[in-house]
Amino acid sequence: AHLISKAGSVITTTPPDSDPTGRRRVHSMLKLYYGLNEEGTAAEQAESLDPCDINGPHFDPEVYLNKLRKDCSLCELMDHESCMVKQIRSLDSDMQTLVYENYNKFISATDTIRKMKNDFKKMEDEMDCLSANMAAITEFSARISGTLQDQHAQITKLSGVHTLLRKLQFLFELPARLNKCLELQAYAQAVSAHRRARCVLQQYSHMPSFRGIQDDCHVIMEQLAQQLRQKFRDGGSSAKDLSECVELLLQLDEPAEELCDKFLSHAQSRLEADLQGLEAELKDSAFTDTGGGSVQKTSELASKNIPEMANGKLHVFVDTLAARYFSLVERRIQEEKGVGDNSLLVRALDRFHRRLQAITKLLPGSAVPSHGTEIVVRAARERIKQYLSALQTFYHDSLTDVRQALAAPRLAVGGAKLLTSLSNFILNQLKSVLASVHLFTAKDITFSNKPYFKGEFCSQGVREGLVVSFIKFICQSSRQYCESAGDRGGSTPPALLLLLSRLCLDYETSTISYILTLTDEQFLVQHHTPVTPVTALCAEAREAAQKLLNHYVKVQGLIISQMLRKSVETRDWVNTIEPRNVRAVMKRVVEDTTSIDVQVGLLYEEGVRKAHSSDSSKRTFSVYSSSRQQIRYAPSYTPSAPMDTNLLSNIHKLFSERIDIFSPVEFNKVSVLTGIIKISLKTFLECVRIRTFGRYGLQQIQVDCHYLQMYLWRFVSDENLVHFLLDEIVGSAAHRCLDPSPMEQSVIEVICERG
Repeated sequence: AHLISKAGSVITTTPPDSDPTGRRRVHSMLKLYYGLNEEGTAAEQAESLDPCDINGPHFDPEVYLNKLRKDCSLCELMDHESCMVKQIRSLDSDMQTLVYENYNKFISATDTIRKMKNDFKKMEDEMDCLSANMAAITEFSARISGTLQDQHAQITKLSGVHTLLRKLQFLFELPARLNKCLELQAYAQAVSAHRRARCVLQQYSHMPSFRGIQDDCHVIMEQLAQQLRQKFRDGGSSAKDLSECVELLLQLDEPAEELCDKFLSHAQSRLEADLQGLEAELKDSAFTDTGGGSVQKTSELASKNIPEMANGKLHVFVDTLAARYFSLVERRIQEEKGVGDNSLLVRALDRFHRRLQAITKLLPGSAVPSHGTEIVVRAARERIKQYLSALQTFYHDSLTDVRQALAAPRLAVGGAKLLTSLSNFILNQLKSVLASVHLFTAKDITFSNKPYFKGEFCSQGVREGLVVSFIKFICQSSRQYCESAGDRGGSTPPALLLLLSRLCLDYETSTISYILTLTDEQFLVQHHTPVTPVTALCAEAREAAQKLLNHYVKVQGLIISQMLRKSVETRDWVNTIEPRNVRAVMKRVVEDTTSIDVQVGLLYEEGVRKAHSSDSSKRTFSVYSSSRQQIRYAPSYTPSAPMDTNLLSNIHKLFSERIDIFSPVEFNKVSVLTGIIKISLKTFLECVRIRTFGRYGLQQIQVDCHYLQMYLWRFVSDENLVHFLLDEIVGSAAHRCLDPSPMEQSVIEVICERG
């Protein structure tokens, strides 16, 4: 009561769950007080015999107080007292908290005990009632057993007699039952009834009555067997009827080998009609449905309840028919040339493969499923070849469209758009082909889990046979455009060479890596077999791009060179009039060079060029007024002067930088234009060297070279290269001149500016 009253006082002051830390401390102190460990079991501790141990069982207050008075000072005693008072208060508070926390549990436990008493009382009444009922049942059962004890043997005997009479009744009614089944064509019921009675009739055949029943049944079953044979020989019977006939005849002890031969012969006649129908009309859907289903159905029916000796015949029969069927399948697959919708072919092959795989369960050890898988594999390989051929044809058609677009004048500067369009068309077509081929590895396709389609098909088939081969084809076919001969570079438009070079360069920088990464992700290529590395393909593409760009420079240089050569060869340089204008061919050269600059600039970056001098377009003055040129064009020209002039020119060439006319071109606009101008000016120089000039002819060359200098220096990487070649042209004309009298530089400038 004292504890409960304290708990009541705590209820009004302290919430129970306000301090979880305090609750844990209380529990730990209580466990310590009662000697419990963390699991709640009593901890075994050694009892302390020290009377001064306040927590021990042998604690003596007097001894403890005496010891404190002796050992502690007054201040320490007061501190010890205050500490002990705090502990007492803490224990008192903890006691109140404990009572409060368990108060509801005490009340609940009291209610539970009271309820249990009521429930147990009701249960005791029910158990008493059940016990009385069980006793009554036991007594009644014993009374029945005692009553029937004397008649048990008689009842057992009568039951046996009843069973025997039923069997005899079945035997006596058997002939009539068999005749009824024969009339109704219920052959299965007749055979089942006869098999039930056959052993009994055979056992009691020495009795006349049973002998008569046996003879009647034998005659009836002979008629039934005859009807079954006739039905078996009937060509119009269904496969289910044939299967039933075979099973019933086997139960009637017909020769199994003879039945097997007849069944296979009948099945062959039916399948021959199917095969002839397939040969007459080779359609994909009907083809796989009819043929595969017939082979599967024959195997299924023929493999039911047959002797072991028939396995060999069945295997030979199925293999023979399957060989003919497979030949028809391959013929049909070879006729599938279109690459538009690959899903129809894949679904047909999947249906074909799935039906053949069912034969594995019906005929274990048969080679038919493996042969069917080989056909699917060959079809997949052939499909990859067809898609590769289609991609190659698409690429050629795309190039034809590009050539037609380049031939249109309004699209003369549309190279960048054409390149983007061509690249996108090729990439989209390749993605479409990969999506179509990916159907062979779809999860819902039965043959996709075969080792070939998981490994070799992805790596050697799709990656190497399709993607890599197509990339190599692009590079090889592009290089073939560089093999055309002729003064004008053959029939290939120069713009097409430039576009293809940029296409191959783009493939080297990004497209090849993107395509192969896409292929590896879609087909999960497992590199168990050697494959072409990306670096090798990129190197091949860069080589093709370099060769195309070099050929483009050569072709464009030859075109301009052809104009310059004809302009030099078709003119009488000895008897020409005094120059008043720049020749039209020089204007055409500048125009064509400007057009080439625009054309190349649409596809390639600017490139790096050396710093130009402020008077680049006026350099002709200083070049042609040098001491070397003054010696060449001096009025006091004597026969010995040319020797000195040639000597000075040759010495100057020794110390000049060698110009490689046909050096490899870099992938930028400046390098391309530099190569074209070098070829053009070199041709101009060689044509001048084989001609003879008069005074006005030399002056015309001066005017033309000055005009070229005014415009060509801005296209090349180093303007000194143009200066050097033009200097060589004027110098060669002076060497070949009969009256080397140069024109005044101011006059040349006036003519060129007016031109």
